[in-house]
Amino acid sequence: MSEKVIPTKINKYNVYNSGQRLLGTGDEMSLPDFESASETISGAGVLGEIEDPTVGYFTNQELEIPFRLLDREAVDMMDMTRAVQLTIRGAQQTTNREGDIEFRPMRVVARGRSGTTSLGKVKAGSPMDCKIKLSLLYILIEVDGQSMVELDKLNEVFKIRGRDILAKIKEMC
Repeated sequence: MSEKVIPTKINKYNVYNSGQRLLGTGDEMSLPDFESASETISGAGVLGEIEDPTVGYFTNQELEIPFRLLDREAVDMMDMTRAVQLTIRGAQQTTNREGDIEFRPMRVVARGRSGTTSLGKVKAGSPMDCKIKLSLLYILIEVDGQSMVELDKLNEVFKIRGRDILAKIKEMC
């Protein structure tokens, strides 16, 4: 019988920019959506319309990095001529069949360029809540040391759990 666990939460996480831990990040980050680029197909032989995804193509993906205050680390990410190299490392908390709490590592590697910068607000005794949005060029998501999803838009890589989804297309072109 295989060991089953119930995933429950992210216990803790840290964000690193080119290997250096970012100390001023906010408490929550939303990972990007994977929205397929597609065309609507209709006509003879089709009852109505269907969305037909272009395999391996995705709409623009954004990763928003929250900062408590506008500081050097946030401002450096605004340089559109340099890709930002982020790594998010987290501990996923799970519960096994006996009820014991266990942990497994999660890692997200993302590379992108600055898109939108929200400077936040200025209020005495409060964080500014600045945000930098990166337009992603690359993302890798690993859980427990295993690759779950890898998308590299500039190098034509799209893998799901290590399987090259574009392998047949690459053989033809």
